[in-house]
Amino acid sequence: MAKGMREIKRSIKSKQSTKQITRAMEMVAAAKLRRAQEAAESARPYADKMKEVIASIAAGTKGVTHPMLQTREIKRTGYLVITSDRGLAGGYNANVLRKVMAVIKEKHKSTSEYAIFVIGRKGRDFFQRRNIPIVEEVTGLPDSPQFSDIKSVAASAVANFENGAYDELYLVYNEFKNAITQIPQVKRLLPLEEVNSDSVANYEYEPSAEGVLEVLLPKYAETLIYSAVLDGKASEFGARMTAMNNATKNATKMIATLTLQYNRARQASITQEISEIVAGANAQS
Repeated sequence: MAKGMREIKRSIKSKQSTKQITRAMEMVAAAKLRRAQEAAESARPYADKMKEVIASIAAGTKGVTHPMLQTREIKRTGYLVITSDRGLAGGYNANVLRKVMAVIKEKHKSTSEYAIFVIGRKGRDFFQRRNIPIVEEVTGLPDSPQFSDIKSVAASAVANFENGAYDELYLVYNEFKNAITQIPQVKRLLPLEEVNSDSVANYEYEPSAEGVLEVLLPKYAETLIYSAVLDGKASEFGARMTAMNNATKNATKMIATLTLQYNRARQASITQEISEIVAGANAQS
């Protein structure tokens, strides 16, 4: 009985230590989530303004065309998959990777029909284990990523579409709704959807509309990628905070159950000792 009680007590201490760790991780994730949300929200006005300028140029000038706005026959598809570098975030990575694999299996018969770009160590390792070629990868992003941190993979993904390496490009990431809800999305990035504007602003630009769009459209696509990365970071911290909160609650329940078992075992041990003392006293009388 004493041995069993020691094991229960040791298990209780282990669960208490785990609870302290998960609680601390939950608080850290909550603090990082607030900063990530602010970063994601602050990036949206820039993208919206750029979209407005592009719409005004396209609407105010007839006959303006650009490869990034033109739909062509789909022979090969590009996917830019955004994951995290670390785990302990619930289903954050599994959900988005499951989503992209479902799309790939549905649309493609071989790896020659698609190209993969990856942001995040979890995504890179996932595709490497399945021998799926990766065109370019970025890992080790900071908690508050800057555009310069993902510029290489964003520029490469956009340039490969312009060069005809593939005929469409999709963003695969977790869209942040709130700390509890992150929705895996597969959104077409290129060719860009037709940008319309109800009110056309009168911009002066040179040398030509085509020249301006030549610069703005790639930057706009890269901005959308960066915005998705920020959205993914907020989703990651939200998922980690929720996962650690659940882990803390589970540890609390396990500690309560083990404490009850320990108290019952202790009570049984005391009762047994009393019974033995009474039996010994009766035997001597």
